[in-house]
Amino acid sequence: MASKRDIKKRIHFVCGELAMNCIFAIDFIDSIDREKMDDIIMEIASLQRNSIKRLSFSFDRNASDFASGAEYRKSLNEYKKLAIKSLSNEFNQKIAEIVKKMNSLLSAEQREINKQAIKQ
Repeated sequence: MASKRDIKKRIHFVCGELAMNCIFAIDFIDSIDREKMDDIIMEIASLQRNSIKRLSFSFDRNASDFASGAEYRKSLNEYKKLAIKSLSNEFNQKIAEIVKKMNSLLSAEQREINKQAIKQ
């Protein structure tokens, strides 16, 4: 399982890349609606802040609630795995929604240019 530090770095990286792509589109694609793209950038910032905030969670049970330390650690690790998996699924879903919003702002002509660039 990845450490919280590594997960935070990944969240920063993904959100930063998406925001950078939005800024790039604003600067270099004339047909982009700047206000809507600014809203998307704010949504990305909010997603990053909330995801990192949700990464700090606490286990609701104490070691004294278990018969042994091994059972406590096993339960704690299972809890962490489920919490991180849930966060990851929600984060990925939100990223997919944001990418769809970004793509919807492109004109049909720009989409065609992008498709041609990919083929080359």
